[in-house]
Amino acid sequence: MRFADIPGLQEVKQVLRQAVRRQHVAHAQLFRGAEGSGALALALAYAAYLNCENRQPEDSCGECPNCRKIDRLVHPDLNFILPVTTTKAVSKDALSHKFVGEWRTFVLADGGLYQGLNDWMQHIGADNKQGSISKDEAVQLLKLVSLKAFEAPFKVVVIWLPELMHPAAANAVLKLLEEPPPATVFLLVSQQPDKLLPTIVSRVQVVPVPRFREPDLTQYLVDHYQVPEAKARQLALVSEGNLGAALAARDAPDNDYFTFFREWMQACFRVSQGKLDDMVTQADKFQKLGRENQKELLQYALGLVRKVLLFGLDAQLVPHLPASEQTFISKFSPFVHRYNAEGLAQVLNEAHFHVERNAHPRITFVDTSLQVAELLRVAVN
Repeated sequence: MRFADIPGLQEVKQVLRQAVRRQHVAHAQLFRGAEGSGALALALAYAAYLNCENRQPEDSCGECPNCRKIDRLVHPDLNFILPVTTTKAVSKDALSHKFVGEWRTFVLADGGLYQGLNDWMQHIGADNKQGSISKDEAVQLLKLVSLKAFEAPFKVVVIWLPELMHPAAANAVLKLLEEPPPATVFLLVSQQPDKLLPTIVSRVQVVPVPRFREPDLTQYLVDHYQVPEAKARQLALVSEGNLGAALAARDAPDNDYFTFFREWMQACFRVSQGKLDDMVTQADKFQKLGRENQKELLQYALGLVRKVLLFGLDAQLVPHLPASEQTFISKFSPFVHRYNAEGLAQVLNEAHFHVERNAHPRITFVDTSLQVAELLRVAVN
């Protein structure tokens, strides 16, 4: 894994590179990022850069034995602690090292670096069981770090989702962080760091990993997966920076959410003129989309309303708009402002909530449209 393989996040990459170049490598680092962010990918790219035999100024070489083994997740000095549970294949003593093969397959699969806990549980056949890092893992971890690095300058231990550690495992990790073994680097990759022991957080260097920016995600989908640009923009907006979600949805049937949203807003304007036919037509179209597409549309609408609000504040806050969207957004932006933006967001979120819980889609859409129409009439004071 190279830094270059990860879209955007240039500021984070630069911080990591500088730490290695200046030999200021913290013995424990917490990569904090939401599901679908680049947290795990950055941790692995950092591990490769740290142990590369022919390190370049901006990235690992990708060709030396250490890089090649880390890329395949077979390096003896790259170790993983993971949330697991008993399965048909592992009926007792579920520990991370028993799932190494499954983990390699999971991570190295297309988009695997950006998937979450539920995807991992399904991959190992956990059914409805919850994954965790058990107290028995603490014993294995202590044995693991007692060994010196075999081939690389640093032994790297990646703890994925440490917030799922049993208290005994968390205490074992805390002791190791207080008295770190030599030439050992712990990389904790967390989606919910607030659930970690405060004493653990206080002993790690925090690396905040933001969500992927929409332009970076769009370009990545276009360049690496040949997704048409219009669809890539839509996926980037709907996924809200979650690359895993964007990749999972890229093969779904095409839906032109932008055109739907534009016609929907036009229909809402006509409601204030007493014309309901267009809104009813849009409600029929909404019902035919199916529940998952309805949820995606509402999520897209929420993102686009946010974009319209930013455009009204300063057009430079929303760069890289295609001509068709820019024309609509520039005309629509006067009607979305600080007096109604919060209300619009709340109405769309409530619609998403009701659709997710199997409310009647047509009734939900009509009710939402009437509320949107009323909010769009709110004047700027």
